[in-house]
Amino acid sequence: MKSSITQGVRILATGSAVPDWCISNKILSDLIDTSDEWIFTRTGIKERRIALGDTSLIQMASLAAMQALRQASISPVEIDLIILATSSPNDLFGSASQLQAEIGANKAVAFDITAACSGFVIAIVTATQFIQNGSYRNVLVVGADVLSKWIDWSDRRTCVLFGDGAGAILLQACSSIQNNILGFQLDTNGEKFDHLNIHYNGNKDKADFLSAKSNGNYGYITMNGKEVYKFAVSKVPDSIMKCLASLNLSIEEVNWLLLHQANKRILHAVADRLNIPKYKLISNLAKYGNTSAASIPLALDEAINEGKIKQGDLFVVSGFGAGLTWGTVILKWIC
Repeated sequence: MKSSITQGVRILATGSAVPDWCISNKILSDLIDTSDEWIFTRTGIKERRIALGDTSLIQMASLAAMQALRQASISPVEIDLIILATSSPNDLFGSASQLQAEIGANKAVAFDITAACSGFVIAIVTATQFIQNGSYRNVLVVGADVLSKWIDWSDRRTCVLFGDGAGAILLQACSSIQNNILGFQLDTNGEKFDHLNIHYNGNKDKADFLSAKSNGNYGYITMNGKEVYKFAVSKVPDSIMKCLASLNLSIEEVNWLLLHQANKRILHAVADRLNIPKYKLISNLAKYGNTSAASIPLALDEAINEGKIKQGDLFVVSGFGAGLTWGTVILKWIC
């Protein structure tokens, strides 16, 4: 699906939160057969944050959300809709309602979107539709994941990649002059779902099913790294170019490229295919690793706070991952 978003949505504020516990490559190399050099050379990651004890998905999501609300001077009761992008909810039935209660946004509708590393992009597009059709004025979008609880810490192919975190963005209806969100492009290929997933191991025998105390469980994250790399570096540039073309924009007009923070090699390969110089890449991958739905809002919040993004800057945001899903949103920074 492609669409041209021409008016009506502005970014009021952003926020982010990460757990306190930091696991460096050195710590991992003491646990498994790896090294700081091996990890950093192949991934671009130096450390990652891991949620322990009382640090939950909702706690991180709430901290990020409240940071954005305070920055925008918006009360939680003014929020009309909360969209939580996550693939690791506190409750299998969804966690957005818990977030709503935690921040006191008791007038807001709340629901989850599960699309792994593409979740935040899809959530922004969904929020934009609700604002543009006049249903809601103030929408809070949060991307948060705690994938550490689904990692096999003896598997060096995956355990070195992932971290935990949350990021938030506050969107509001506005005039066309203030519009930040220009257009989007979303895609899915369900035939390749098994390249990156968390498989459910169910009990298939009738007798065992009726007598078992547990009828199944989820396994660990499994990933075909080679296929995921090939998918990302081919599909993401195509998505970005289609989205830009639908808006009559050229790649030369792009000031910043913000991709899902999966792997340095993927980030650089996508930039190379688009002929975008590396200095236009926004990345905090080295500090946080792959935080799934949180990676884009974490990096966006950091870039804004560092003053990288200036008035009038055009930036491309693309997410990609499990599903397989991928998508692009084109933003123009207008304060």
